[in-house]
Amino acid sequence: MSDAATAPEPGTVYLVGSGPGDPELLTVKAKRLLERADVVLHDRLPGPEILEGLSAERCEDVGKRGGGERTPQPEINERLVELAREGNSIVRLKGGDSFVFGRGGEEAEYLADHGVPFEIVPGVTSATAAPAVAGIPVTHREHTSSISIVTGHEDPTKPESAVDWEALADVGGTIVVLMGVKRLPDYTDALLEAGAAPETPVALVERATWSNQQVATGTLETIVDARDEVGINPPAVTVIGEVAATRANVLEFLANETASEATATDGEV
Repeated sequence: MSDAATAPEPGTVYLVGSGPGDPELLTVKAKRLLERADVVLHDRLPGPEILEGLSAERCEDVGKRGGGERTPQPEINERLVELAREGNSIVRLKGGDSFVFGRGGEEAEYLADHGVPFEIVPGVTSATAAPAVAGIPVTHREHTSSISIVTGHEDPTKPESAVDWEALADVGGTIVVLMGVKRLPDYTDALLEAGAAPETPVALVERATWSNQQVATGTLETIVDARDEVGINPPAVTVIGEVAATRANVLEFLANETASEATATDGEV
């Protein structure tokens, strides 16, 4: 009997976005697939509570750490194909949405080229979720009706950046930068040189929805110092534009609501 006749039917690879980290922001489908998967290949960005809830013997950490240990992308691609050809059901788990600067598109192309069945399961992208949980709407009728989402961490083999900061400064609106903590001085300077107003509000949201979430706020001129003072580290999302200034109003409202609830509770006791 030939090897082809005895080989199992290939399993399916599910390219799953885990959202910003809070397990309650996993989609229903993502949760179901994680419970049923034979193997989970995960990055480092899914929240710790999500990873802690997985069966350790079924998990493989293929995450990348800036300047540190990493699993080369070609190895991840090959591992997905290998596991699928063994007949496994595989969840490839990424933070946020795997098709928003998550290399999910590259993995989908590789799987397609190798005849491996796959399915794309979108997740809540940190590009909008991180600002939201920090009290920042990325669009606002009184401030902006457009949003640009760019990466702060491009392929290092590129001869030059593909991000046109001058054009972004001209367009205005909200600019959301993913994976851009280390290069913050570079692109804030680029925007200033392109004519953006120095007093343009900026916010950095680190580990949005995680228990150790941090936020730093400032302007294009001051945000680098604010980053260093607060101690913002990757992973973090940068929000640039007038909407970043609305955070103070939202927080004040929430604080007043909390105080009102506490007063009402005290009165009832």
